[in-house]
Amino acid sequence: MTATILEGKPIAEQIRAELSAQIDAMDRPPVLVALICGDDAGARSYARMQAKAAAQVGIEYDLRELPAEIADEALHEEIGKLNEDPLVDGIILQSPLPKGLDEPAAQAAIDPDKDVDGVHPLNLGLVAADREALAPCTAQSAVRLIEETGVELRGAEVVVVGRSVIVGKPAALMLLDRGATVTVCRSTTRDLAAHTSQAEVLVVAIGRAEMIRGEMIKPGAVVIDVGINYVPGEGGAKGHYVGDVAFDEAVEVAGTITPVPGGVGPLTVTMLLKNTVEAARRRRGTR
Repeated sequence: MTATILEGKPIAEQIRAELSAQIDAMDRPPVLVALICGDDAGARSYARMQAKAAAQVGIEYDLRELPAEIADEALHEEIGKLNEDPLVDGIILQSPLPKGLDEPAAQAAIDPDKDVDGVHPLNLGLVAADREALAPCTAQSAVRLIEETGVELRGAEVVVVGRSVIVGKPAALMLLDRGATVTVCRSTTRDLAAHTSQAEVLVVAIGRAEMIRGEMIKPGAVVIDVGINYVPGEGGAKGHYVGDVAFDEAVEVAGTITPVPGGVGPLTVTMLLKNTVEAARRRRGTR
């Protein structure tokens, strides 16, 4: 058998169309402000994607650049100004921050009602309390892709490989809330294959290139590959990106699988837009 390839772009386009209609009905467009410290290439690339997507749905996007040498206190002061600005609906702090800055403390300084990245401790706690106010964007993307397959989550055996605060843990909690029986594994899990091979739904966000092989997957399973890892080319050849799952092997075993790139990625920015609209509606009392 060959798995069905579940791409994120069509789902992202559908959600963006819905968001655009919601924004058209609002008194004014939502405002999303992004803070970037320094000149990290990955952070700038993500910011460009955010700006393009925001323009597509009608969100006003403002990228504010701060020096890499900024101190924690000055960064918190900038965040505080945005917290107090009544015209700002959403704030995202581009990651990673330059070395020396306390990223968790900076994230916690953001007003939780404007934390559209879903990384404030209060919003993470609300996920644990079965109240997904503004949940982490990548975790939302993984869950939405699973739901798109139509698989019955209530009672399903789900395995999440990876325990990060912004993907593994919240995704596991969100799936628990949907009635699944969830096991969370990590790189040090003894006999990882014994767990993954029993999963009807397998979410992999471990950050290791092609760690999950075909023989570790239950035939017919739904496989959501969150990882994206750069593999350098050999002999001067151009490098390429692969997921945490060995796609060529997994596609022959799984029932449904997301590609890398093109699976979870296109949805992540869309969930940021979704959170921004939700934050704006909550703050304006129009939810």
